[in-house]
Amino acid sequence: MSQSNRPLEGITVISLEHAIAAPFCTRQLADLGARVIKIERPGVGDFARGYDTRVNGLSSHFVWTNRSKESLTLNLKDEEGKRIIDQLLGEADVLVQNLAPGAAAGLGLSAKVLHAKHPGLIVCDISGYGEDGPYRDKKAYDLLIQSEAGFLSVTGTPDEVVKAGCSIADIAAGMYAYSNILAALIKRGRDGRGSHIDLSMLEALTEWMSFPLYYAYQGASAPGRSGAEHATIYPYGPFVAGDGKTVMLGLQNEREWKVFCEVVLQDATLASDERFSSNARRHEHREALRQLILGMFADMSAEQVVARLDQAQIANARVNTMQELWQHPQLAARERWVDVDTPVGKVAALLPPGANDSYDYRMQAIPALGEHTDTILATLGYDAAAITALRERGAV
Repeated sequence: MSQSNRPLEGITVISLEHAIAAPFCTRQLADLGARVIKIERPGVGDFARGYDTRVNGLSSHFVWTNRSKESLTLNLKDEEGKRIIDQLLGEADVLVQNLAPGAAAGLGLSAKVLHAKHPGLIVCDISGYGEDGPYRDKKAYDLLIQSEAGFLSVTGTPDEVVKAGCSIADIAAGMYAYSNILAALIKRGRDGRGSHIDLSMLEALTEWMSFPLYYAYQGASAPGRSGAEHATIYPYGPFVAGDGKTVMLGLQNEREWKVFCEVVLQDATLASDERFSSNARRHEHREALRQLILGMFADMSAEQVVARLDQAQIANARVNTMQELWQHPQLAARERWVDVDTPVGKVAALLPPGANDSYDYRMQAIPALGEHTDTILATLGYDAAAITALRERGAV
């Protein structure tokens, strides 16, 4: 497949980004072929570079969200730095930023100011709460948005709220920023006009609250916190086998319940047991049913349980660790892992979900801090002496 077929080849993205939401958005644009120039603070860079050192000395967060980008260190408060960013934006298609509330506007980089000079530019501002409203100036981190959006209220056990194990609010915001930018590029292709995208983490995660939000419609009670079990369907969740390993299973309808009783529990009479005759009644008597299931599984290994569930065509899954996910046979069979370069050597990376038969994804290096500064400045007309002078004054 030709690299020139990538849908965003020829698109240039400037990103004033840190942490997860904006970098995840722009990495996906880079996956599709866009040139992404990541603006970082001289000497410090994206603070996510320092979150940990788990990937051969690099940050796990940074490795995940920053492949295929160019790193330009630039002091946006320096006059020459401001001229450089303006030159770059004059040739760019998209600006993405998730600086602190009001910071971009304070640097003269609001959508209103930029569109006066660059009417075709797509400006995507990612923030915790949006550009107006009473929460506009509040700082927002992933856990705080999980809390504000009600995610914590329905996640965890009956006794304790639990956050998601990954940065779900950042990921939601990054995904919606990505899709909004793609839509804005299509629109600009039709009318030639840029767009301003005001993307709120709170609104992104509120959208993802899905059925729990509507389950509590007009003051109704929300689904209870049920750990890894389904809040309203039973049996649907984790069950421990005799070898101590956990198997996840799920039933969706009465036909499956009948087969589950006959094949898995090997007691067809349970299907007509009044306590379990509908999902509502199984939910009501879930503890009694749980003990029956665990009793059957107690003399079986997890592998045997899965085999019996597969025989009955009951949906099931292993509860994998991260190490087991790295070795997942399905991902290996579909050749979903590739190596990408980093400043410390090659690391494995998952190909973006969605194999497309008309192009391959861009899977290029994760940049060192400021790795492309000299090259980018040279394309803007700065010679070696001028670049040295900029570096000495702290502009880059």
